[in-house]
Amino acid sequence: MPHYTALVTLMACLFLFATGIFVAQARRTTGVKAPATTGHPDFERAYRVQMNTVEWMPIMLPALWLFALYVSDVWAALAGIVWIIGRVMYLQGYSKAAAKRGLGFSIQALATAVLWFGALAGVVTELIRVH
Repeated sequence: MPHYTALVTLMACLFLFATGIFVAQARRTTGVKAPATTGHPDFERAYRVQMNTVEWMPIMLPALWLFALYVSDVWAALAGIVWIIGRVMYLQGYSKAAAKRGLGFSIQALATAVLWFGALAGVVTELIRVH
């Protein structure tokens, strides 16, 4: 059972929850009332952090789990932690200025690519082995 990957999955979900709190705080401090998603640059950046995280999780999570199952639980979990660190850096950078989001985005994108291509290699290797 991939216990480390399960723990990292919960951590990623906790980070997504935290982005929701971040958006709620931005609404309060900027006065942007729901359901508006525009109106103040600080709020819009917080909202984009949350939405970008939502957009990436369906790419990262299946790759994380397939990597864990076909390659390694420990290595999947480590790549998942790198993904979370990248997302945190993305949040910190983007909350200051849109131009400061690049490094965090690149780190999480690279971690996702490692997971995705590693999972693909693991699945293909297993298919070749059984046939």
